[in-house]
Amino acid sequence: MVMTRRNMGIMPALLNELMDWSNYATEDRNEMPKMNVSESEKEYVVEMCVPGHSKEELSLSMDSENNLVVELAATKKEEENNALHYLRHEFGRLQFKQTLSIPENVKKESIGAQMENGVLTIVLPKFTEQEKEALKQKIEIK
Repeated sequence: MVMTRRNMGIMPALLNELMDWSNYATEDRNEMPKMNVSESEKEYVVEMCVPGHSKEELSLSMDSENNLVVELAATKKEEENNALHYLRHEFGRLQFKQTLSIPENVKKESIGAQMENGVLTIVLPKFTEQEKEALKQKIEIK
């Protein structure tokens, strides 16, 4: 039994009869969170929309190839909800792993993150010109 049907606009009754929308109501949704990436002179900022999750559920790390990895594993609450039979299921608690390439001009040791109101904000500070010069190595010729 489907409590409500999707309104498709053109010939909705015919389409609802042809397509059993209840098959899609319980379908696992492997979606990635919405993300904004901005750049200023001093930094890059990545914002990820992860409503309903706490900072303890998220994992933020650098992999061996210097990529930023943001991961959210399935929670016990979600696993318990899998036993439920949904009559309509349009949103769920996401499980994802997002890998982002980090530009070379980012100070990897200074990357910071905070979680507020369901938005994970990751700040990637850039090297200044003076810091770039300080990183250059002089090699002594013997």
